[in-house]
Amino acid sequence: MKKILSICLVYALLLLPMSGFAESYRKGDSGETVKTIQQKLKQWGYYNGEIDGIYGSKTVSAVKYFQRKNGLTADGIAGSATLGALGISVSGSNQNSQAYLLARVINGEARGEPYTGQVAVGAVILNRVRSSSFPNTISGVVYQKGAFDCMTDGQVNAPVSASCIRAAQDALAGWDPSGGAIYYYNPKTATNQWIRTRQIIASIGKHVFCK
Repeated sequence: MKKILSICLVYALLLLPMSGFAESYRKGDSGETVKTIQQKLKQWGYYNGEIDGIYGSKTVSAVKYFQRKNGLTADGIAGSATLGALGISVSGSNQNSQAYLLARVINGEARGEPYTGQVAVGAVILNRVRSSSFPNTISGVVYQKGAFDCMTDGQVNAPVSASCIRAAQDALAGWDPSGGAIYYYNPKTATNQWIRTRQIIASIGKHVFCK
């Protein structure tokens, strides 16, 4: 019973910050946060306009494009979910929302895998955050185009299992069953030939983990 209550508490703590943003940005707004939104979108290939801090038609279109590609409501408004996906904190409570995003991606990518494999997927994401070759936030890593299948097939929005929440916590605590990997794939289903050239470090469940 204590274990069940503990899991529920962790889930609640992770979920609360997702609605913790008090602000949203839309057409006609301006300022430093709008400039940050434009910079993030441009960095990830969604926006080709000027970084001027003005939420104009091009910014609206870019936000809608980002939202459509990442399973968000495509209304062109940078509200709590969109800001969180972009890795932008306006409330000071972004740390836990990032942890919940990590749990969602683990769930979307590996909820049918052994627990160690779930933690390993989380570790790969965190290893990318630490690598100079990738964005330096969890949201930046997972929302890169084509980085994770669950972000395009909608599995990131599936109900999150308790094991994936625990796996996110264990990965954040430093457990890395992947051995430092920054990639993983399923050898039976992977069609990308480049990924098959990477050095394999570990094999867990249906996934192999590599550098």
